Amino acid sequence: MKEGRQRLDKWLWFARFAKSRALAARLVEDGHVRLNGTRITLPAKGLAVGDVLTVAAAHATLILRVLDLGTHRGSAPVARLLYADLAAGGDEAPAPLSVEPSPPLESL
Repeated sequence: MKEGRQRLDKWLWFARFAKSRALAARLVEDGHVRLNGTRITLPAKGLAVGDVLTVAAAHATLILRVLDLGTHRGSAPVARLLYADLAAGGDEAPAPLSVEPSPPLESL
């Protein structure tokens, strides 16, 4: 694997999107994962920091930006540091508020 890249199935397992690495590989093989918009069916496909993953889970479709490559499978709070949830506005700045003053009230 190239420097700065990690197997897709391994990253999905580290980030706790699958209970085992075999299940992570099956998730990819069954076509439920897109990498930067391209459907991937090869679990050994490398991914890098900054890549965008779309994972079609049974209950929802997740859109994630890879923030870090894991070194081991850790606890859920540690795994959460590996990605930003783009569907929930994970790494986008909040939209600025624009408030327009209401027109002055005219006296009768």
